Order: sequence, then structure tokens, then C-alpha cells
Amino acid sequence: MSDLVSLAHVLQKKYALLRDLDKSLQENQRQNEQRCEKEIDDIRRGRTGNATPNTSLTHFSEEALDEQKHSVRIADEKVALAMQAYDLVDMHVQQLDQYMKKSDEEMRREKESAAANIEGSGKAGKAGEGGRGGRKKTRLATAASTAAASTGMSSSGMDLDLPVDPNEPTYCICNQVSYGEMIACDNNECKIEWFHFGCVGLKEQPKGKWYCPDCATVKKSRKGR
Repeated sequence: MSDLVSLAHVLQKKYALLRDLDKSLQENQRQNEQRCEKEIDDIRRGRTGNATPNTSLTHFSEEALDEQKHSVRIADEKVALAMQAYDLVDMHVQQLDQYMKKSDEEMRREKESAAANIEGSGKAGKAGEGGRGGRKKTRLATAASTAAASTGMSSSGMDLDLPVDPNEPTYCICNQVSYGEMIACDNNECKIEWFHFGCVGLKEQPKGKWYCPDCATVKKSRKGR
């Protein structure tokens, strides 16, 4: 940002100098045109007169030629100054392009890393399905962003531009992928098996056996018979 601010100041100075050179060039050209017109008139009068034409009036004076050369020098200075301004802007544009490419590469790596974490989370979930026996699953998400990315949603409910593995298993009554703390129903015939703490109203791991709402209802109905 500081480079861009300094660039603006440098360009402002160069443009101001260009304006000054342009004014000087216009004034010098105006004076030279007036001088040349006068000298042309003098040459014409010398040739049409009765007297022998003065050979000194057959070409422009040294003053007129010097003014023309000075105009060329001013024009060359304007071109050189304009090229300096162009090269300066072009250098900053190239630096900005390099920064953008580097930033895009970092973002691509972050997305690939997030996708790899999601895939690893899915495989871990599949591996954990075999170990039931009344054990509680209390796997914590490594970060809130990873949990949100697994569902394809951010904490504010907005879609994240992250790839989601379509083969990742879903759990719980919310039918979402594994994230945060989860608990296994102790009913070996439970159709859902794993539940997020928040979806079943849990804040901490319960003591003893735990049954999901559906299995708990079925268990109570059987006891009532």
C-alpha cells in the first residue's frame, strides 16, 4: 500500500513537470512562428525590390534555428518523461500481478488442505462405526472452520467455496457429516447410530448407557408391556 501511495506522488510530480514543459514548448513554438513569418516576409521583400537581394535574407536567422532546436529538445524531454512514468507504472503492475499469483496459489493450497482434512474426517468416521459396544464417541473437531467446511456452510450460514466429499457418510437426525462431539446410541439396532451433541440436547458426555430419542421411546414402550 505504501508503494502505491509513493507511486501516486511520483506520478503527480512527473505530470506537473510535463505540463510545465508543454507550456514552455508552446510558447517557444509561438515565438518561433512569429520570427519565421517575419523573416519570410523580409526575404520576399528583398527579392521583389529593385536593389540586389541581400544574401543574408535567403535563409532563416540563427535565432530562429536555435528556437527550433530548443523546441525539439523540449519535445524530447517530454517523451523521456512520459516513458519514465510508463515504465514506473508498468513495474508496479508487474509486481501486483506477481502478488496476485502468489495470493491465488496460497488460496489454492489452503483449499486443497481443507479438502484433504474433510476427506480424512470422513474416513475416520467410517473407521469409528465398527467400534460400538456401548462406547461413546466424543471426537472434537480440530477447528470450527473445519466443521463448518464439512457441511459446506459457514458459521453465518453462507456457502463456502470448499469442495465436499460426496461419499462422506452422514449421521444424526440432522443427516449431516461428522463434526464436533458425537455420541453413539447404545442400541445395537439403532438405524442412525451416531448423533451430534447439540442435536440431541447434550452439553457433555452422559454417564452410563445412552439411547437416542427414538430408541429410548421404543425401549420404554417395551417395558410398559
